[in-house]
Amino acid sequence: MYAVIRVRGQPDVNVDIRRTMELMNLTRVNHCVVVPEDDVTKGMLQKAKDYVTWGEINEETLEKMILVRGRLSGDIAITDDHLKANTEFASAAEMAKAMIGDNYKMKDVEGAKVVFRMHPPAKGYEGIKRSYRNGGALGYRGEAINELIARML
Repeated sequence: MYAVIRVRGQPDVNVDIRRTMELMNLTRVNHCVVVPEDDVTKGMLQKAKDYVTWGEINEETLEKMILVRGRLSGDIAITDDHLKANTEFASAAEMAKAMIGDNYKMKDVEGAKVVFRMHPPAKGYEGIKRSYRNGGALGYRGEAINELIARML
């Protein structure tokens, strides 16, 4: 699974790129979504690579993100008690494991929002105009996405 974070917010984004980010529910800066690692998603990420960063998320980071930044309708926090009552999982750890295995999605939780509204990262982004390879924050970053998410929680 990929975690995708929108880094740049610009009013005059190309229509195709804006539509791609809307399809991934990335409408604002610092929004994060978890998407499957398939060919369709990779194509969408390549199209929006100048506005987002992404990488492979691990179970521990996903579990922490669900508990800290996961929300239900009405801006109510997702808790283990809610997951136990409304899903087949007893905790966020079990749900994160199922999501990593691509057997479950956030939209399957009744009333849950698929977007995680993150804080800006502590000590800021590396630079929002360059790719991660060139010392910036954009594009593919692999396992380093977990460090960025930890700074945003």
